[in-house]
Amino acid sequence: MSIAALGPTYISEDETTRYTSPKDVLGRDQFLTLLVAQLQHQDPLNPLESTEFTAQLAQFSSLEQLFSINENLMNIQEGIRSQEYGDILGYIGKTVKTTDNTIQVSNGTMESGSYTLEDRADVAVFIYDSDGMEVRRLYPGWQDPGEHALAWDGKDNTGDKVADGTYTFEIEARNERGAIVPYSTYLTGEVTGVTYQGGIPYLMIGDQLVTPENIVEVTKTVAGQ
Repeated sequence: MSIAALGPTYISEDETTRYTSPKDVLGRDQFLTLLVAQLQHQDPLNPLESTEFTAQLAQFSSLEQLFSINENLMNIQEGIRSQEYGDILGYIGKTVKTTDNTIQVSNGTMESGSYTLEDRADVAVFIYDSDGMEVRRLYPGWQDPGEHALAWDGKDNTGDKVADGTYTFEIEARNERGAIVPYSTYLTGEVTGVTYQGGIPYLMIGDQLVTPENIVEVTKTVAGQ
């Protein structure tokens, strides 16, 4: 009587390699049961050779180790997830600045946007709605290198208040020679919650979702601001 060779199968789940035993492969309990049955019912005139028995014991030992490794990996994975979840929750109630160029307008109020210039430049700001249509054009003029707040009052080019929704802003910055000056845009707001979509954590700044890796600054939220 012989026992079929065992082979592990690996699958990828949530970026973690996990061991699984398919239906057509024996588990450790079934393997041990068959091994004991083989010893009990072996032919006395043709007993199991010691080398074959040793090989099957080694096979069982390997299977046991694979199951142990799988359990350890699952425990490590759960520990990492718990740590990450705890870290993410720590952002709630904090004010964060993240690399983004979107502004959420809600009930007439909006989040704070800003941009940094790498060099002195003549600046124009263009604000677009969710359909990509320009709603406002601002001309701050010449500005020094560094960070500048987005001075938008929430109105369109005709002076009317824009509707609630998501808006984006882009910068056109040129130096004295007319060359483009590099810039970066930021969104600043208080984190009000955390959500997971497709296994990816997002911080909620109002209705805006941002990823933690885009955060460049975290500060304590000051009451009344």
